[in-house]
Formats: sequence, structure tokens, C-alpha cells
Amino acid sequence: MRGRFITLEGIDGAGKSTHLGALSKRLRAGAAGVVCTREPGGTNLAERLRELVLHAPMDGLCESLLVFAARRDHLLNTIEPALARGDTVLCDRFTDASFAYQGAGRGVDWELLSQLERWVQGGRQPDLTFWFDIAPELAAVRRAQARDADRFEQQDVHFFSRVRDGYQRRIAAAPDRYVTLDAGASSRAVWSQIEAALKARGW
Repeated sequence: MRGRFITLEGIDGAGKSTHLGALSKRLRAGAAGVVCTREPGGTNLAERLRELVLHAPMDGLCESLLVFAARRDHLLNTIEPALARGDTVLCDRFTDASFAYQGAGRGVDWELLSQLERWVQGGRQPDLTFWFDIAPELAAVRRAQARDADRFEQQDVHFFSRVRDGYQRRIAAAPDRYVTLDAGASSRAVWSQIEAALKARGW
């Protein structure tokens, strides 16, 4: 039996990474195996590309090409083998982020990203995506209290408003795949929303 593919999405400062560990522990209680990974990243090559994307100056198209190259290696060497084993894959960001950040945020053509999506991953999509929705202004406050900012985290509120709009556009195109979380709530309240969504699916 193939495993489940679950992704976590949201603008920087939404708090999704905070819940990845708890979600992994929750799913391990009832699954044969859980693989936690991230994008860009998840393989040696993809992690090297991640460093370029996060820290080297480049335009949106270059970002897109590097991210999809990293995604191809990630799929081939981490995600697909884990799903074939029957594991659950938990991924911090996936292709939705490319449309949100490079598409809506940087202005890269949506159809070009759609073509890259088809080339790189075929029909592979997550079985479930948790979208941590938060006001960009609140996310900015959280980012200011966290680690040193990378190229994306340094962007202003207007950039993250566009990114949020990009996520909403993706959700509108395939609403059944997403669970929208009120990420502006307390950590405990967000976790309750996650638990309810899992129980509703019998997971």
C-alpha cells in the first residue's frame, strides 16, 4: 500500500515548522513509518541548491528553475521511495510554494510554473495540504522575533500579501486537497485544528 503525502504551507512566520514535529509524532502512533523533509531540500543536492536559493542574489525565474531542479531530485530520491515503502511523508513546503513565492511573489508566469510542475512531478500531488493562513502583518512581527532573515524573510509585507494571494489561488483550483488553519491563533488552538482534520479523515 502506498503511503500518504502531507505538506505544510504558509508564508514565513505562519508557524508551520513549529507543528511539524508534533504532527510527525502524532502520525507515527498509527503509521509504519514517517519521513519528515522540506523544500527546497530533502537530499544532499537539493540542500545545496537550497543554500543558493535562500542566499544568492537572483531573479524569480532563476529561483524557479533551481527550486524545481531541487524538487526533481527530492522526488526521485526521498519522496517517491518513501511512499513506495508505505511511509507517510511530511514535507515542509512543496510546489504550492513555488506558485506562491515565485509566481505571485516574484511575478514568474503562472503557466511556465505549471509546465515545470508537469515536467518535474508528473501527476504527483500531496494527498493533504495544511495551509497555515495568517495576516502578513502578524507574520512580520513573528519573523522579527526569530532567526536572522534570509532573502525571502527580508521581503516586505506587500510581497507576503502577494504570496498569500498566490496560495489562495492554488487552493481555489483544488479545494479538496487543503485544510485551511487559522495560524494567527495560539499554538494550542492551531494544533486542535490539525487534530480535528486528521480525525475527520480517519488518520
